[in-house]
Amino acid sequence: MPKIKTNRAAAKRFKKTGSGKFMRARANKSHILTKKTPKRMRRLRQTTICDSTNVRALSRMMPYL
Repeated sequence: MPKIKTNRAAAKRFKKTGSGKFMRARANKSHILTKKTPKRMRRLRQTTICDSTNVRALSRMMPYL
């Protein structure tokens, strides 16, 4: 059986936690930042857990993670 290639775009965007969940960065942090409150900006800096509906697709994209 040949090795499966890792999707490099996904590998750069997602990390796996110790418990096996996928972490991602939050959206809406790239532009139009002046109207966003400091509280909101602090929140956007943090990572979050990916939704369970995407876990199967992410596992297939990154089989060796």
